Amino acid sequence: MAEAFTAADKLRCAKREVSQRRRVYAGLVASGRMAQADADREIATMEAIAADYAAQVAAEKPDLFAMPEMRHVG
Repeated sequence: MAEAFTAADKLRCAKREVSQRRRVYAGLVASGRMAQADADREIATMEAIAADYAAQVAAEKPDLFAMPEMRHVG
């Protein structure tokens, strides 16, 4: 059975991938094996994926300071 991954798990992975791409792609661009525009697009795409997961994680967190809905009984 496949393991379930949370949005927080995926966010951590996406952030790691962004960091790795920054390191690796810099070398590829410097050596002429990758165009800077391609590196920028690939990094930006992974940053967008990380942002999507960050929004999902934020939406899943309970608001500890939210007041329960008050109901008038009477």
